[in-house]
Amino acid sequence: MPVILCCGEALIDMLPMEAADGRLGFAPAVGGSVFNTAVALGRLGAQVSFHSKVATDGLGEQLRGALLDSHVNLDHLKRSKLPTPLAMVHLKDGHASYQFYDEGTAAQDFTDDETLPIPNKVHMAFFGGISLLGSKSGPYYQRILTEMAQHVPVMLDPNIRPSFIANESAYRRELDALFPHVSILKVSDEDLAWIAGLKSVDEKIQEIFDFGTKLILITKGGNGVEAIGRHVRINVPAAPADVVDTVGAGDTFTAGFLSALQEDDLFGSLLTISEEQLARAVQLGAHAAAITVSRHGANPPWREELG
Repeated sequence: MPVILCCGEALIDMLPMEAADGRLGFAPAVGGSVFNTAVALGRLGAQVSFHSKVATDGLGEQLRGALLDSHVNLDHLKRSKLPTPLAMVHLKDGHASYQFYDEGTAAQDFTDDETLPIPNKVHMAFFGGISLLGSKSGPYYQRILTEMAQHVPVMLDPNIRPSFIANESAYRRELDALFPHVSILKVSDEDLAWIAGLKSVDEKIQEIFDFGTKLILITKGGNGVEAIGRHVRINVPAAPADVVDTVGAGDTFTAGFLSALQEDDLFGSLLTISEEQLARAVQLGAHAAAITVSRHGANPPWREELG
């Protein structure tokens, strides 16, 4: 089976918690947008490998162990002596916001000329998250994205975190430079509105297609998912869920979608994908995401949980 290579950050989410005596604090949990996607893919039974810089400290070992426990291949994992990055998670009505501590960590341990040879058996590459923004990781992942796109289809989830973006107009230009190399773009409706900036959302969608992107997936929380291709457009309702928090929901959706494409051998057929094939992939992603939001933190389901 073709391999999906997930490229991006691995970090520790500091999740808010209340101790038995009522004191408020944080509990460490493995995380990172691309890390979560890789874990979810492994649990769904997909053939997946993870590429990132992960620290050799205790938290880095926790990240590595979680990947192995979820059946993620680590042949392309690189190690760093710098510390593990952290994300402070703040929850309001179940919705998460983040404060990142990233500079000077393993996530930024890249040289200006560092690259990655295209691994054998990789038929799809996935990029996203804050790894596209870091002072060292941003140029690195953007560089290997454009290189990989010459050989395999690429899926991108920018996972916009406005508080982490120092120069909004510059980052919009960086994304515009990536879109010609992206086969599948996954965004939330809030992400898309941010990316559009002063343009209308419909105008930006058309511009992204003009760049060469083949599929755009727009997640809308409880309002489901809109999937748009060159010749197909569908709306899939959200799967029913009792929401505990939304941490990892979008990442799990991405994994479910990619897992379905892998199972149906559709990586090379994105321009001609049928409405039925697209709907099945979106539905699998939505079902998996519904399970994730029903429990604390980024805890994607195993395949047997989907029934």
